[in-house]
Amino acid sequence: MNVSYKKLWKLLIDKDMMKKDLQKEAGISWATLTKMSKGETVSTEVLMKVCKVLHCDVGDIVEFIDDGEELGE
Repeated sequence: MNVSYKKLWKLLIDKDMMKKDLQKEAGISWATLTKMSKGETVSTEVLMKVCKVLHCDVGDIVEFIDDGEELGE
């Protein structure tokens, strides 16, 4: 299962926000934003902070993409 934050980046564009604005307002680190930019997982706490700043739901900023692998393989 892969993670996509494309919805988040589009939402930032729609709200005329830059990543540095989100980082400051949500109180998250640059390392965390870098992880998100690379499509890596972050904690639920981070996602909640982002949602609070953007006034949205987690489904509005992240999408899980099935990579076709079965559990246990």
